[in-house]
Amino acid sequence: MSLLVAGVDEAGRGPLAGPVSVAAVILDPLRPINGLDDSKRLTERRREALYPLIIERALAWRIEFVEADEIDTLNILQATMTGMRRAVAGLSPCADHALIDGNRIPAGLTCAATAIVGGDGLEPAIMAASILAKVARDARMRELHVLHPQYGFDRHKGYPSQIHLQALALHGPCPQHRRSFAPVRNALAGS
Repeated sequence: MSLLVAGVDEAGRGPLAGPVSVAAVILDPLRPINGLDDSKRLTERRREALYPLIIERALAWRIEFVEADEIDTLNILQATMTGMRRAVAGLSPCADHALIDGNRIPAGLTCAATAIVGGDGLEPAIMAASILAKVARDARMRELHVLHPQYGFDRHKGYPSQIHLQALALHGPCPQHRRSFAPVRNALAGS
C-alpha cells in the first residue's frame, strides 16, 4: 500500500478582510487531473473549472476557514498554521505525510510533514490545495460582498487595493475586517 500524501496550501494571508482559507488534498494517482498549477498562475476561469474536478477525483480533501476574529486573536501566521492543522486533521482517509507550501510546518500535525518553498508550483497535491483554497476564499468574499457591498469585496477579495482603502476610510471597518492589520487599525483610530 502506498503512502497517502496530502498537499496543503492557503489563500488570503495578505487581505485586510475575510478569512484565510486553507486546503488539504490527497490526490488519487489513478485519477489524474490535467492542468494543475499554482492557483496564482491560473486564470479565475481555469481555477473554477479545476475545482470540481479536484473535489470529484481526490481521495480526500478538506477546506478550512480561519475567520477574521481568530486571525486577530492568533496573528496571521498562527491562524494559517491552525488552519493547516485543522485541514490535515479533517482528511478522511487520513494522510500519512503532508507536503506544506512554504517554509514552516505547523506544530501538532496528525502526520509527518515536509515544508516546500514554492511547493504550489512544484507538487501537484499542493497545486490542487492551492486551487481549492483560492476558489473557496473567493466565493466566501463574494458572499461577504452581499452583506457589505460598500467595500467591493467581490472585486478585490479584501486585499488592500486603492478602492478598498478608500472604502475603509469612508465607512470604517465592518466585522469582517482584520483589526490587527495596520490599515484597519488606522481606520479605527481615525473614526
